[in-house]
Amino acid sequence: MNIFFQIACIVIFSSSLFGEIIPGDLSYLINKQQLPANNLAVYIKETKSNETVASLNIDKAMSPASVIKVYSAYAALLELGFDYRWPTQFSYTGKLSNGVITGDLVVKGYGDPTLETKDLAGIVSALKRQGVRKINGNIIIDRSYFTVSDKDSSGFDENIYSPYNAMPDAMMFNQHTSQFCITPVNGTYQLQKSIPGESYRVVNNLRTVSGSCVGAQSWPHISVDHSTDTPSLILSGNLSRNCAKKTICQIVTKPYKELYFALKQEIKKSGIVYNGSMRVGVTPAGAKNIYTHYSPTLENVISTTLKKSNNVFARHLLLTLGAKIYGAPGTLDKGNRAVMQILNRYTLLDTPKTNIDNGSGLSRVSRITARSMARVLDHAQKSYGTRWMKTLSIAGVDGTIKRRFQNSIVKNRAWMKTGTLDDAKNIVGYVKSNSDKLYTVVILVNNPQAAWKGKSLEDDIIKWLVAYQGGGRTGAVEPLPNALQDQENLWDQIKVDNPENAENAELAPS
Repeated sequence: MNIFFQIACIVIFSSSLFGEIIPGDLSYLINKQQLPANNLAVYIKETKSNETVASLNIDKAMSPASVIKVYSAYAALLELGFDYRWPTQFSYTGKLSNGVITGDLVVKGYGDPTLETKDLAGIVSALKRQGVRKINGNIIIDRSYFTVSDKDSSGFDENIYSPYNAMPDAMMFNQHTSQFCITPVNGTYQLQKSIPGESYRVVNNLRTVSGSCVGAQSWPHISVDHSTDTPSLILSGNLSRNCAKKTICQIVTKPYKELYFALKQEIKKSGIVYNGSMRVGVTPAGAKNIYTHYSPTLENVISTTLKKSNNVFARHLLLTLGAKIYGAPGTLDKGNRAVMQILNRYTLLDTPKTNIDNGSGLSRVSRITARSMARVLDHAQKSYGTRWMKTLSIAGVDGTIKRRFQNSIVKNRAWMKTGTLDDAKNIVGYVKSNSDKLYTVVILVNNPQAAWKGKSLEDDIIKWLVAYQGGGRTGAVEPLPNALQDQENLWDQIKVDNPENAENAELAPS
């Protein structure tokens, strides 16, 4: 083969590998938003045929925000399967004789992110069915399956006590939040905890004022004092006496403490005699299992994770995989390595440019590429089809894009995961066109104006894609290192076949 023809082939290959494919319509939509091209990564391709519709900066490391949840969710599905359920194990020390546990009741958490107050009635009923009528000892809480930060809140932003900032725990309960009601009574406000007990104290410094329940007078100022072992919830500020009852859910105390007092309340309500206290420790050797509670299926958990962008669930997926792959206790480092290992069994990630961090997207260092996200999405769709797609938010129907596309042509034609931070507005998933072709879509916008310009651009592109009639360019989503190696092999062959031209060939433009 003529050396110049071979060089031309390399130039074409390199252009296809690294170049941009942006249809005129998309160029117009991008220019309309006046977003710098280097702040965008766009990859749109037909899922089945691999025809590329649009390709821009697909190998650029970008901040993913919450679309990173797709990685942990899909890794969990590959490793554990749709039907996996998290156990919470109840055992006892000593003996169970004539309805009396002579030792302690032990509760061991394995990272079930879904355990909540409404589950406890069934758990206590199961203990009674096993003959338990009295517990002479204490209740031991075993949260050793994860090793995590002792912080209650990630402190990612100024909304320290908001549920999305909650930190994980092997003995998770009510998603690490506490619910309380503020009720107007005779011109003042009283606070009532949904779970009584000493998991936290209340300091009510609210001042009632006249006027409408609007603005600063419509919501209390909330802070938490952690200077003692038992935190104090402090309510302050002015609250109009015309405000209605408010039910508030915030991060206040440890989830295992809330579990203990809620379980204690349910045990006594059921008639089981118990006068012990809480201890935190590992399950003693020789403890005998009496009952195991199981979470909803992984399918339900990843659906909540992806549709509602649940940060606690995402963190638990990561930590659970770390414990499963590398052994308990699950840690952040183990979880990162586990997700990378599972996904790279199929060469899905661009490892040097991938940083999963905590798996939730609440991160300023997490990074992905559009190419690797497209590979993950393609692999998931081809492996699990619509069952996987339905775990994502469905346009105009549920999740984070329920309202976003409710009254548009996109309704019921897109299955997406969104991600938002101050400087990132991202959306990834699948779009079905009016001609019933399915497209894999990755749009990452990292820009200080992403919140409105990025969203507008994404909406325009997705609406355009629904009406798209085809005409893409064939180009499979192959792992970048393999493609680069193919190019290197071609150069090496030119040198072998044409040693006299090797020096000049290396100077050819690419």
